[in-house]
Amino acid sequence: MKGRSYLNSLDGSFFTNSFSHVYIERSADRYPLAQHILRKFPQAIRIEIDDYKDVFARSRQNFSIQKHSPKLILAVQKPPFVYAGAEVCHDFGNAHFYYTSSSLNCLYNCDYCFLQGMFPSGNIVLFVNVEDTFSEVRAMLKKHPVYLSISYESDLLAFEHIAPFASRWIEFAGTERNLVIELRTKSANYAAIRALRPTPNVILAWTVSPEIVIAQHEPSTPKLAARLRCIRQAIDDGWNVRICFDPVLHIENWQEHYKRCVEQTFSAVPADRVHDISIGVFRIPKDYLKKMRKHRTDSALLHYPFVTKDEVAGYPEATAKQLVGFVYESVRAYVSPAKIYT
Repeated sequence: MKGRSYLNSLDGSFFTNSFSHVYIERSADRYPLAQHILRKFPQAIRIEIDDYKDVFARSRQNFSIQKHSPKLILAVQKPPFVYAGAEVCHDFGNAHFYYTSSSLNCLYNCDYCFLQGMFPSGNIVLFVNVEDTFSEVRAMLKKHPVYLSISYESDLLAFEHIAPFASRWIEFAGTERNLVIELRTKSANYAAIRALRPTPNVILAWTVSPEIVIAQHEPSTPKLAARLRCIRQAIDDGWNVRICFDPVLHIENWQEHYKRCVEQTFSAVPADRVHDISIGVFRIPKDYLKKMRKHRTDSALLHYPFVTKDEVAGYPEATAKQLVGFVYESVRAYVSPAKIYT
């Protein structure tokens, strides 16, 4: 039986996800969110399982091949629901930086994505008990403020038409004064949450890349112009918007491409109304990179002669400083240095 195809062409870009099979934990079936998701795929073959890891974490899977036709897995997440933020990620000056995962894996398949090395499977897991995560966050808030990345291991906004995690998190954040959440995305699916009232403690963070990077290394993601339209609309609607030039890649003629990207960004977006900017280079745990190289032997990007420091692979220090410094100076022409994080 052929599964239902979902075509997202909000910005003229194309990606299809034919979830022909939906694996569902027996304990997940009773959750309203599970039923909401299942209604999106009435023709999909449903397979009951005891534990999502029996499918997601089994050995001898090929992430890259599975990304061409991913399967959906509905599961009940078990504690802990919140984790300390990774050292390779920006904490934006927050002492209590955490992340949580309502979903594992992403609709997109960017060449450099660390998920290829982190997960054994290209299938997508959706956790249907998000209320349990809310409860854990509330308990944490009794002790201290919380800065929480909610889209660290997925692009929730891109998936909003299937599972409304972004909306649920935004509504939750509106009830918690000492909570700040970041929803990071490459999606052009802002329309899916536009009806919500802008929430001061929610940051909508868009990753922007030069057009050549999108074409060559992010081919299933929306074009730069589409992302910029969403950014402008979100700012006009009153949201706090972060722009992320991350990862900056050491590609041929990189100065030209990133200079043009910055210029295009601030010709479309009012710089004085941007919440802040982040700039970062490609960096990844060395063990993840090893796994990615095994399955992506054709990727010049991944087979760059990276250096390893403190178990993290990245560009040589001089190259990284040059990349970040160039983009920083380009951005500084439009935005106060106080708003730029590197």
